[in-house]
Amino acid sequence: MRFHLAALYRNVVAGARLALFMPLRAFDFRVSPLEYSLLVAFNFLVWLVAAALRTGAEGEFDTAAPAIYLASIPLVLLTAAVVAAIYGAAERLLLIATALTASDALFELIALVVPSLAVASGFPRVAILLLLAWIWATAVRAVVVCAGAQRPQVLKGALAVTAMIAIGFYAFPRTEVWNEPLEENEPQPLAEERVFHLQGQLIERALDAVQPGRTGVPELFFVGFAPDASQDVFVKEMRFVRRLFDERYGTGGHAIVLANSQEALEEFPLASVTNLERALRRVAEQMNGDEDTLFLYISAHGSADHRLSAVQPPLELAALTPSALARLLQDAGIKWRVIVISACYAGGFIEPLRDDNSVVITAAAAERSSFGCDTGRDFTYFGEAYFRDGLAGTRSFTRAFELAKASVAKREAAEGLTPSLPQMWVGRSIAERLHEASDRPDK
Repeated sequence: MRFHLAALYRNVVAGARLALFMPLRAFDFRVSPLEYSLLVAFNFLVWLVAAALRTGAEGEFDTAAPAIYLASIPLVLLTAAVVAAIYGAAERLLLIATALTASDALFELIALVVPSLAVASGFPRVAILLLLAWIWATAVRAVVVCAGAQRPQVLKGALAVTAMIAIGFYAFPRTEVWNEPLEENEPQPLAEERVFHLQGQLIERALDAVQPGRTGVPELFFVGFAPDASQDVFVKEMRFVRRLFDERYGTGGHAIVLANSQEALEEFPLASVTNLERALRRVAEQMNGDEDTLFLYISAHGSADHRLSAVQPPLELAALTPSALARLLQDAGIKWRVIVISACYAGGFIEPLRDDNSVVITAAAAERSSFGCDTGRDFTYFGEAYFRDGLAGTRSFTRAFELAKASVAKREAAEGLTPSLPQMWVGRSIAERLHEASDRPDK
């Protein structure tokens, strides 16, 4: 046992030297079926421990996660076989597989700190891409160390490990071992029969309440979408914004709000992508297409891959993506639109949504977090700066953005936060329209 543990130690150290590009030779690895099995078992244990550290081992163990993890082992062995065949060295198959596996524990530990470093850097996608590039370079070096650097074999070997990493990334999605369960005594109002069946009535009433615009009078229609019930700041902010637009922009009878909240299940229809599609279609039907303008406000958590969170226990709701939102608006046929998205990484929505007839405003750049989405708050940082303060001093949606951008930057600097860098796109045609209509002199 002592001998095998020493061999495992040598393989882990060799894997670290491989990933850190320190001097290394093929015979630094200890190779046998048993040594490879021990290395795989050790990496699996490190993976479990890392997952426990990320979540505090709280929640329920996901039995499907280990199966997904272990499914990558045949992929590594197949890749090693392909590389060995390329070099005409079948006897090195297990050596190559060991080298390709030996750095896994190191990368698993590094992955513990990458998310926080990525957010702190302000460039989360860049950080993840750099990690993937490092893993790829390490795999290519494993081929060179174990089989040699002669061409064209090394180029073909590099292609093989590139395919392995790509297949592993896309075919074997990373899963968390620990899933946080609902508290045993946590109330689930939506699970009650009366509340559940009420949801259909709420959306029908909200749709019926949207009245047609007046011909010859440019009007504003409002749609609010707050799909995350995990924190009450989103529904609180949405209530304020709806009231603000009814009072200041005359959207009474031209507005619909969809919001997820454990406390507001009998107040607002569910904020699902399906209900958003229905709301946009209804508003489009009631608008005078060439005269009226849609103001769409969305508030939620955002992720680095530009998906907006959708939470309403016990339902599993689809996240809203930039392409999905662009399709909903296009299918609805709404010509003039002002879209404000308050979420982390919301800048990723600008490119799919921008056109000559649109204003797109986001609380953060595509690679930046926004702030203030905490339970107990009445506003997010951007929502407070834009809706409560910015539109209090001007009727102009674009001027309010400039005021909010400066206010948010000042606040973040005072608190030592990485700047969120709010963004705005203004299409040429709607810019002229707002100048004549919505951007009339401040009051």
